[in-house]
Amino acid sequence: MSFFSSSTPSSVTAVASTSGDKDIEVSEPPSDSISSLSFSSQADYLAVGSWDNSVRIYEVGAAGQTQGRAVYQHQGPVLSTCWNKEGNKIFSGGADNAGRMFDVTTGQATQVAQHDAPIKVVKWIDTPQASILATGSWDKSIKYWDIRSQNPVATVQLPERCYTLDVQYPVLVVGTAERHIQIYNLNNPNTPYKTIVSPLKWQTRVISCFTASQNTGFAIGSVEGRVAIQYVEDSEASNNFSFKCHRRDANPTSKDQSLVYAVNDISFHPVHGTFSTCGSDGTIHFWDKDARTRLKSFEAAPGPISCSAFNRTGNIFAYAVSYDWSKGHSGMTPGFPNKVMLHACKDEEVRKRPRK
Repeated sequence: MSFFSSSTPSSVTAVASTSGDKDIEVSEPPSDSISSLSFSSQADYLAVGSWDNSVRIYEVGAAGQTQGRAVYQHQGPVLSTCWNKEGNKIFSGGADNAGRMFDVTTGQATQVAQHDAPIKVVKWIDTPQASILATGSWDKSIKYWDIRSQNPVATVQLPERCYTLDVQYPVLVVGTAERHIQIYNLNNPNTPYKTIVSPLKWQTRVISCFTASQNTGFAIGSVEGRVAIQYVEDSEASNNFSFKCHRRDANPTSKDQSLVYAVNDISFHPVHGTFSTCGSDGTIHFWDKDARTRLKSFEAAPGPISCSAFNRTGNIFAYAVSYDWSKGHSGMTPGFPNKVMLHACKDEEVRKRPRK
């Protein structure tokens, strides 16, 4: 663990709430592609995982000023980060096949999980009985860890490599290669409750569960600029739908030709239950799934937006301007920006609309 060079909050413009305000750039960002953003559930602390093998922790002040608080290292690119419920521990998984835990109070990082291939996703699960770390890997498995033990509590085999995973207790949803989606009831975590093929025709990029206040379901984003809203129970299947987003007309005179971009991340608003999508086209959209309408769109960057996160109250939306590897190694041009931006959410941008 080491602290950032700045000892006082950087002098940045305050996050303001008028329409003319610009989003704020977080000081001292990672030096390589940004793969993961996650806010603490207890305070405005932001963990940022990067391909430079680091996890950085920033404190976000009331006026939007940011201060680097700590950084710790993996031995390969970091692919995922999350916090525990108490907000005093950060978990991360990476291409070094390791899951690590950073204790905010002691400043110590320790390894708490291990796979045979890169760990693509880490998620903290609070159950009535215990708190567990779930890790999803390209070794085609999910492992559940009691962090006090060196061995997993359980290992579940997947049909393919884990690409994305999300939890809204008691439901865990995992998306793998070849468009498999498996839904688990965590009261019986070793056996899939339901197995489906993604309703989207192309590779699954991200799955995000609805908030706890909504009926059980999840959103799926694909590499082909589509999002599907999917409910877990068959009784609500009539509410399933999909829609196009993150597309541009290749030819202004023809609507039949579109440039199609990956949906890189989906984040649900913790209060209103609306959600955001960010994509390789550099745009961000806020959506109301119940009214089936778009609430806001903005062009955030000339290049990809790789990941996003709302803070615990939903008044700050963080997003990363960073190469997303959607075009492979050849698409990584020298000098590509790596920035974490903070957007002050106005209520009218994220509040649900009346259903038609």
